[in-house]
Amino acid sequence: MEPITHFLTGAVLARAGFNRKTALATATMTLAAEAPDLDVFWSLKGPVYGFAHHRGFTHSFLGLILMSAVVTGFMYLVWRLHGRKTSIPNLPPRWGLLFLFAYVAGLSHILLDYTNNYGVRPFWPFWEKWYSWDIVFIFEPTLYIILIGGLVLPAIFSRKAPVPSGRWAAVLAIICVAGLYAARDHEHRRAVHALASKQFNSAVPLRVSAYPFYWHLYSWYAVAETHNSFVTGGMDSRTGELLAGQLRYIPKPPETPVTLAAKRSYLGRVYLDWAQYPLVTQSLIGKDFSVEFLDLRFAYQMFRGEHVPLSATVEVNRNLRVVGEKFGDRSQVPPIQ
Repeated sequence: MEPITHFLTGAVLARAGFNRKTALATATMTLAAEAPDLDVFWSLKGPVYGFAHHRGFTHSFLGLILMSAVVTGFMYLVWRLHGRKTSIPNLPPRWGLLFLFAYVAGLSHILLDYTNNYGVRPFWPFWEKWYSWDIVFIFEPTLYIILIGGLVLPAIFSRKAPVPSGRWAAVLAIICVAGLYAARDHEHRRAVHALASKQFNSAVPLRVSAYPFYWHLYSWYAVAETHNSFVTGGMDSRTGELLAGQLRYIPKPPETPVTLAAKRSYLGRVYLDWAQYPLVTQSLIGKDFSVEFLDLRFAYQMFRGEHVPLSATVEVNRNLRVVGEKFGDRSQVPPIQ
């Protein structure tokens, strides 16, 4: 998910009762809920490094120990610089609890990222398998409404209290988020079941998936794989029908020495480990070959003729050596061997 949803989730969790146990709980959990995305600093070494390490160690159960320690240490430094004062003098900070609460907030980050179709590797580095629930788009306005409401409503309807307020609204917000997930999971299962029962040009699909659009509960982006092709298109989970105007058949391209060389590259190995429906195609640009990697679970923009996000390119010369790597529009200089 994008950062604002993570920050809001951490704040709502703290208001649900954690902030009654120790001072600085709200600030700690709000920061800890976004802390795993500190892996963005890997991008300073280049886009391929950034992609390879995104949602890796910092998004794992083991890595959250380090992230929780970093956030707790940062809050301790702020507390010292602030003269060891908090907004509630009768509620001192309890650093062991704050570390534990930071870990809980970090778990909320993994859970939220698991709900969308990019996925997470929570057992890294012991088990590098990607997991994704595929029920919530990376940007979900309904979550904004629920989480912001859970934080704002107490300020409107509650009077000032000697202890932190807002618990009832925060708990209600968490219940509403769980209800939203339950509804989306139900419609997702309906879409996948309907898709699995269809045939495409008389071919039974080998596997199928349905991916969410933001704001829409019943609209899904469907992907199916047969022996010879991939099929993509919009789908309505209420009727189980594919939208004919968006249905697209994509033949599987042949394997060549050029594509095999690109797949053996560092970027190729990382991409294929992450992708669910990889489409690898080659073209000749000047004297070299350009091999494009894209994952069809993100190819919903193809309906509108737009560029597919999260695509990558490996340039291979005629001697089958990698001479260039790009993730999106950014080049990795020099390419990783």
